[in-house]
Amino acid sequence: MKVCNGSDEAFLKTRTSARHAGSAPTGLSPRWPALKTMIFGNASRAAAFGVFVGFAALPIARAAEPAPPFKPAISDEAATAVSQMGKTLLAKEQSITARTIRVYLGESGQPLHVFHTMKIVVRRPNRIAVEVAGDDGKHNLFYNGKAASIFFPDSKEYAVIAASGDIPSALNEVVDKINVDFPLGGFFVDSPDKLLLSDAISAWQVGTANVDGVECRHLFFHQKSGIDLELWVEKNSAATPRRLAVTYRLLPGQPSFIAEFTSWNTKARPSESEFAFQPPAGAKKIELTAATAPATKRTQ
Repeated sequence: MKVCNGSDEAFLKTRTSARHAGSAPTGLSPRWPALKTMIFGNASRAAAFGVFVGFAALPIARAAEPAPPFKPAISDEAATAVSQMGKTLLAKEQSITARTIRVYLGESGQPLHVFHTMKIVVRRPNRIAVEVAGDDGKHNLFYNGKAASIFFPDSKEYAVIAASGDIPSALNEVVDKINVDFPLGGFFVDSPDKLLLSDAISAWQVGTANVDGVECRHLFFHQKSGIDLELWVEKNSAATPRRLAVTYRLLPGQPSFIAEFTSWNTKARPSESEFAFQPPAGAKKIELTAATAPATKRTQ
């Protein structure tokens, strides 16, 4: 699955499995599968928001996608809000912080919740840095236009892969070569608004809601790919995202992903050093080989 494809999964990058499937890349500690949450799949391999997110091993269940016999029912309110948001997200430099929750079924069928906090710094078109801390540890991603680095602070292990192009292209390289995903990559494609609406059967404004003291439009998107997506954007001309909720209706237990954006600064001025990974003293570099390639064949 690519973060820049034309479906919800590109926006929200979501993969789901009920168990810790997949093996660790050569040389990584046994904790590798458990550490991949949020940036890199997660304990259940559930990521989210392919188109806005986003949103890593098993292919997501998808509904058949015949040509719809009718024009997608997109309300004027939803279309306007998403268009405004798309323009805001094209800011050259951005800094975002978020709290996220993944809900999925465990091996015994019980609902499990995985919590994370994230800090994301972006400089379009080809710089991104992500720091994640959560129930399954800490893990960071750095891309400086030439290489993508993955670092696990808890174990002081890291890997570096050659990558180039824009942010979505680099994240695709991370997915393909290391089998790890970044669930919010869809926010940084060239046209995030078009990516979100491209899979919509219908979209409308449910109402308004107060999110952390800010009045927001509560939007709902019913997607062809079997995903229901709710998005809260500020009720103003910027339409900055404040909250996201995604439900995967076709997967067992209907797993879900929720993100609350505690800040979204489009006037950030990050330094070049924020995108360049410098291994700390004692860190161990993992040399990736062909054996690290994903064991499960991707469908996209």
